[in-house]
Amino acid sequence: MKINSKEDIIKYFNSGCKNNLSIGVENEKFLFDIKSNTRANYDQVKNILIYLKKFGWQEIYEDSNIIGLNKSGQSITLEPGNQIELAGGLCQNIHEVCSESYVFQKQLDEACDQYGLKTISIGYDPITDLKDVPNNPKKRYDIMTEEMPKNGNLSLEMMYLTSGTQINLDYTSESDFKKKFKVISFLTPLTIALFSNSAIKKNKPTGFLSYRSKVWQSTSRGGLPDCFLEEMDFEKYADFSLDFPLLFLIENNKYISPNKKSFRDLIKEGKANTENFQLHLSTIFTELRLKKYIELRSIDACEWDCHCAGPAFFTGLLYGGLDETYDIVNKWEKKDVKKAYSISYKDGLNTIINGKDFLFWSKELLEISKKGLEKRSFLNKNKNNEIVYLKNIDNILLNNLTKAQQTLKEIKK
Repeated sequence: MKINSKEDIIKYFNSGCKNNLSIGVENEKFLFDIKSNTRANYDQVKNILIYLKKFGWQEIYEDSNIIGLNKSGQSITLEPGNQIELAGGLCQNIHEVCSESYVFQKQLDEACDQYGLKTISIGYDPITDLKDVPNNPKKRYDIMTEEMPKNGNLSLEMMYLTSGTQINLDYTSESDFKKKFKVISFLTPLTIALFSNSAIKKNKPTGFLSYRSKVWQSTSRGGLPDCFLEEMDFEKYADFSLDFPLLFLIENNKYISPNKKSFRDLIKEGKANTENFQLHLSTIFTELRLKKYIELRSIDACEWDCHCAGPAFFTGLLYGGLDETYDIVNKWEKKDVKKAYSISYKDGLNTIINGKDFLFWSKELLEISKKGLEKRSFLNKNKNNEIVYLKNIDNILLNNLTKAQQTLKEIKK
């Protein structure tokens, strides 16, 4: 559908308003060759994708190259360094989120066993040098590899050496969107600290708890823009996306360089449509972003014991306890959030905001999340509600020890 004006974009975001709220989670992980302990190359990953077809997955091709799979609203895709990602379907609760992840992991483990590979779920590849990371034939990555380093010195590390968890959450109205966007924006530093799981680079401590976050803050098209820490609405985000530089365009099924154009330029040229707008939105690599839902993108990937904790935590806060959560962050100052964002990947739960450290605020927010999940009252077959997935966060806060700190502690033994 053609886009003729900013008003069309505002309507696009408005069309995302929903009465029935879903949860979508995307998880990335690294694949390694067991014998050599090196990252899996494209041929090895291609074998994995072909093997997974036995579970009903359908191939996605680019030219003659298999680059992913899909099935029943879920998709499996490859990141630039062959990190494998499951983009889950629309789930009504965390039981469903966790179940789809568990099923996929079992399928992936079976495929990996067949081909001598293993998975590692961590925010930053702790072993591999950037120059040794294999790539794959997805064409958009060729342009990204050339363009991204021009405006962010760690952009290639972001592309080839990081893995994260993304949580996609719905909004019911523009006013609901405003609250949720502010909560996620203001909680970004705390999210980085609480879910830090990337302290190691090339087998040595980096001096950071979330080196992944350090990398993403030094990445082109990333970060936490000032306007995200102000009152946001659909029009303001439309302006933000209109003036955000294009990364690439598709013409005649080929990715091409946009020659420094913005989406606003495309509208003036009469070349703007929904398809290339959706592509453009997917190349805004900020800590959160808007599509027809809000994407939270600041969580390090982690293994199964904490895999469902992030989605459960934010579902409780945003779907069950939004007003109470908003009341907390609404007292925080923009400048303090910005400062916390710049240090939380190093200082972790010791980061201070509004006179209290993130250990204190995490405990406060965890109680709100628990009450929110209790109120939602989604039970599994064992009659447990979604609170069971917060156990990992309970342990972190009880021991004041994040996943990253546990890793560092084990290294010192």
